Amino acid sequence: MAALDALDHAFASEEPFPTTGCTYCYAEQDLTDLSGPVHLIPDDLVSSAAAEVPSHWDDFPRLYRRLVPRIVRSTVTGQLHVDEELIASRLVEAGWTTWEAPFVSALRDVWSAWWDATLHTHPSPVFIRETLGLISVATNSLRPWLNIWTATHHPAADAHLADLVDNVMFEYEISDLRMGFYGEYHATPELLSWLLTDVRDRANDARLGSPYLLEHHRMATQHTN
Repeated sequence: MAALDALDHAFASEEPFPTTGCTYCYAEQDLTDLSGPVHLIPDDLVSSAAAEVPSHWDDFPRLYRRLVPRIVRSTVTGQLHVDEELIASRLVEAGWTTWEAPFVSALRDVWSAWWDATLHTHPSPVFIRETLGLISVATNSLRPWLNIWTATHHPAADAHLADLVDNVMFEYEISDLRMGFYGEYHATPELLSWLLTDVRDRANDARLGSPYLLEHHRMATQHTN
């Protein structure tokens, strides 16, 4: 919550601007609301704009940047009801890492605080796969978050691990797992290696010993080397 409050503070300098876009999908009142103070925009309109394709707006990056505090707070608390990995993809499309340093820093602090809080709370407001997918796609990095998980020896972290394994082992999705709404991040090489090595003793799931998976990992490792 402290990181989210700091995010609000960092983005408080963002001024309203005349928002224009697709008038077939959005009424004039919607555009008027989006052009006004962020805290007054209706929740359902924030959700709609959070998921909308960039081409619907004349200045998508600027609009998304203004909405980020509302979008991220609702996402982290499990109240946005928009696919979390779609939010990650939209953040990438908005070029969040190119924004002014205080904005980028505040968002990075949220990712770190959210991940730490998630690993110490089970169940969490957002399912572990979606949380990991969002921060990995948004930051274009998976292994650092897995390393934090490895170092977090807590019952909640282990419960999340069991949930993730059960999720990605369904029909052996782990053999070709992609994160992001558009599958931008190929997670299999890093995630499978991590599951079979770093946390194998904590992931009590016999399916990880499948000859198919072990051979898949062996071939992938050979290819990488």
